[in-house]
Amino acid sequence: MIGVVVTYALREALRRRVFLVVLLLTLLFLALYALANYYVFRDVAAVHLPEDVHADKRSFAGVFLSGLAMFAALFLGVVLAVFLTLGVVAGDAERGLLQPLVVRPLGRASLLVGRFVAAAAVCAAYVLAVYLGATLITGLIGHTWPGAVFWPGVTLAAAVALVAAISLLGSIFLSGTANGIAVFMIFGAGLVSGLLGTVGHALGSHTISHAAHIAAWALPFEALYQDALRQITEHTTGLAGVVLQLGPFGGAYVGGWSVRLWAAGYLGAVGLLAIRAFARRDL
Repeated sequence: MIGVVVTYALREALRRRVFLVVLLLTLLFLALYALANYYVFRDVAAVHLPEDVHADKRSFAGVFLSGLAMFAALFLGVVLAVFLTLGVVAGDAERGLLQPLVVRPLGRASLLVGRFVAAAAVCAAYVLAVYLGATLITGLIGHTWPGAVFWPGVTLAAAVALVAAISLLGSIFLSGTANGIAVFMIFGAGLVSGLLGTVGHALGSHTISHAAHIAAWALPFEALYQDALRQITEHTTGLAGVVLQLGPFGGAYVGGWSVRLWAAGYLGAVGLLAIRAFARRDL
């Protein structure tokens, strides 16, 4: 039954031409990213490194561009995830599309799980494709590769899947517009926690850094993003501190298996809460 819902969700996205719009915008982004890589590596000799970064300029430029590409992939993936899930429950119920689908033998839980699987699969594949495409561009143009190529993309995909689950939960209680605004505000709060971590690191403030650390754990998609950033220098010598210089939203201050396990548990908790809330909702 869940497979039927997944197929229905994908056909609905195709009918709305979501994938066509996303494809065109993604190609535009990758073209601009390739242009940026060309000019950066052409003028890499003029790059001035921070005094605390002990790495060659080409490697630093490659990691910095990879960090920017990771943020872009995360942002675009979140936009896609929110668009696919913002009106799954409340929106479809208002249009009278939901009631015929939740009768037995399908059931509400199967419908919700199916819609999540469809959205998460599409968004995860999209984020992974964008990240790998950007990594390939940087590698071919700049002849530099991140310490890990595949697994940072997987971690980013998991972060976007978590946002999709949060958006799906919100769709049970809020209208499509209100839910979209709420999820983007939550995503923005995660970015602000990354900014706080960067500020705290720069100022040497333990209090700010600790607050940012707590916020990242409270919003695990941000923690997974930071974990992915950390992985791109994990096996690259001389770049251990570069990942901390990747811009206001690019600090990597948390990571490791503890964060990944916590994110998995968080996803499970959100899913259970969504199923119970949907079961009690009056359609």
